[in-house]
Amino acid sequence: MTSFWRNIALSVVALPLSSMAAAPLAPTQYADFDRYVLALSWQTGFCQSQHDRKRDEPDECRLQTDLPQKSDFLTVHGLWPSLPKSIAARGVDERRWMRFGCATRPIPNSPEARASRKCSAEQTGLSLEGAAKLNEVMPGAGGNSCLERYEYAKHGVCFGFDPDAYFGAMVRMNGEIKQSALGAFLADNYGKTISREEFDRAFAKAYGAANIKAVKLTCNGKPAYLTEMQIALDARAINAPLAATSFVPQPHPGNCGKRFVLDKVGY
Repeated sequence: MTSFWRNIALSVVALPLSSMAAAPLAPTQYADFDRYVLALSWQTGFCQSQHDRKRDEPDECRLQTDLPQKSDFLTVHGLWPSLPKSIAARGVDERRWMRFGCATRPIPNSPEARASRKCSAEQTGLSLEGAAKLNEVMPGAGGNSCLERYEYAKHGVCFGFDPDAYFGAMVRMNGEIKQSALGAFLADNYGKTISREEFDRAFAKAYGAANIKAVKLTCNGKPAYLTEMQIALDARAINAPLAATSFVPQPHPGNCGKRFVLDKVGY
């Protein structure tokens, strides 16, 4: 939503995080999966990638302004459950699950959510209070972007997640990471070139060296700039504050290489 950047820049008073995330996140069906991936965008890098690819920039990028708290450029993309065993038993593999999510056949048989037509997805049922909190950390929510509708249709609806609990978990974890040593590192290095080793040290300081492999980083461009981080989480720990026991390793660290830029506004 375009108001995201104005709201933060003008220091609008936020609703308390606890008011949105009162209910725990729990699937009511297909609960036999073992992990989530929390996808967070580095918003200035995401917007630069749209510009570099000569795409029509979404409102949140065209109206992007600088922010006093630089860690606020770490924004929410989504929360993705892994392939449930009960769906895999029907012959669905990881590749198909990642492509179709809740539209995977033969089950759960939900309508396919298309990235090119996010606003054609069904409304999420998110409360007004929940939407207000989400809009502060997911710039593509609402408005003409409808990212939250796409994300819920692809990754949430087939599990029967309560929308406020689902998006509330994303809001909470995004806030925890911003307030961690990793968030401080991102803020301190806004607009600078960093190394993957420096990033890993900051993550280790926040959550332990054993968990560095939980993070997959995505970069674009030459020189490379960060667009997204995907963090793998133990499904059993999803409702607890992020800690050393929250994370599980991923098979690939991403494509960012040894050095990359934390882009700033004005690419």
